[in-house]
Amino acid sequence: MGNPYTGEVALTVDGQRRVLKLTLGALAELETALEADSLVALVERFETGGFSSGDVLALIVAGLRGGGADVTRADLLSAEIDGGPVAAARAAAELLARAFMVPG
Repeated sequence: MGNPYTGEVALTVDGQRRVLKLTLGALAELETALEADSLVALVERFETGGFSSGDVLALIVAGLRGGGADVTRADLLSAEIDGGPVAAARAAAELLARAFMVPG
C-alpha cells in the first residue's frame, strides 16, 4: 500500500506492485500532456466526471514517473492493470486527491 500521508497510491501493473506519486514535476508533465490550463482545471475534470480513459492513463503515467519509474504512455498501452479500467480510474482519482490533501 502506498503511504497516503506522502500522497502515494499503490497499483499493480503487469503483476508488479507499483507506488504512484504526483510530484511537482509529474504534475507539470500532466498539465502539458492533458493540455490543462491550470491545476484547478485538471482537478475539476475529475470532480465533474468529465475525464476520459486517456486522462486516466496520463495520470497513471505521471504517478508512476513521480514514484520513480521510467515509463512512457506507450509502455502502459498494453500493460495489465489489476482490477482493470475501474481500478485504474479509482487509483488516478485517489492520486489526484492525495496530491492536494493536507496531512492531519
